[in-house]
Amino acid sequence: MADAFSGARFSEAANGVETLSQLLISLPDVLLLDINMPGRSGFEVLKDVKLIYPLLPVIMVSVQPESQYALRCLRAGATEYVNKNNASEELVPAVRKIMDNVAKLMLNPN
Repeated sequence: MADAFSGARFSEAANGVETLSQLLISLPDVLLLDINMPGRSGFEVLKDVKLIYPLLPVIMVSVQPESQYALRCLRAGATEYVNKNNASEELVPAVRKIMDNVAKLMLNPN
């Protein structure tokens, strides 16, 4: 991932509380959020993130099949869903798609 986005800064959180704390310090362009996290689930953290930062793009990741969780994630406010089994092929294009959309919105906010 770092190779695909040279110059980008990355950070990692061990759980939902740490994720929310890091967002208070530095807001990323895109948040990758795992459904299965210690303590609170990614769904619970996603609800908090979208409440506090409604415009922050969130990519939910999980080992669970899309058929079980993708729609649920999108309805909860996620921008994309990526299965970890396909992450090597899908994650970079998903981030690029989000960043392209953000750039388009900045150039033409209407």
